[in-house]
Amino acid sequence: MTEANAEALDYYEILQVNQSADSQTIERVFRLLAKRFHPDNRETGDPDRFNLVVEAFRVLSDPEERVSYDARYERLREHQWQVLDQESAGDDVEADRRIRLGILSLLYTTRRQDVHQPGLGTFELERLLGCPEHHMQFHMWYLKENRWIERMDNGKFAITVSGVDKLVETDIPWRQHQALLPGGSEDSDDDDGGA
Repeated sequence: MTEANAEALDYYEILQVNQSADSQTIERVFRLLAKRFHPDNRETGDPDRFNLVVEAFRVLSDPEERVSYDARYERLREHQWQVLDQESAGDDVEADRRIRLGILSLLYTTRRQDVHQPGLGTFELERLLGCPEHHMQFHMWYLKENRWIERMDNGKFAITVSGVDKLVETDIPWRQHQALLPGGSEDSDDDDGGA
């Protein structure tokens, strides 16, 4: 694996753990996934997945390597989620649609990584999307009114079941950055015009 490929891998997603997971959780999840994907497992063995799981565990279980990876990981996440360019902060309908889909995508990924603590705050959404607060207010209102997102007790926003369904129905042009759906098509030209 080249260094560029390794840099693009999300080891937390590969191990299906949150970035704040402690070493015991990482080891426990690793053992489960290693057993599932081990090439000797006739039912669920997958050598490529197994190698990724082993590499992710090697990096995340070593404190020094994890600190180094976390620094790269934060830069990678910010780069991946810069789904909007400077022009899309305008008032046109397509730019608004992209912002709303960006919010749903971020909240989907957050819920998928930790179903029990799935929220993101407004500030973090603004930072990840590169969208100023006054543009976000309309979109947050729209998504809440459609019951695609909800505000949790801790003040953060989380995607709802309806929001996940909406996202699944929608063609997302940046799906290649986050594999939101297994086997999802990146070549679809459909536009539901919704979100």
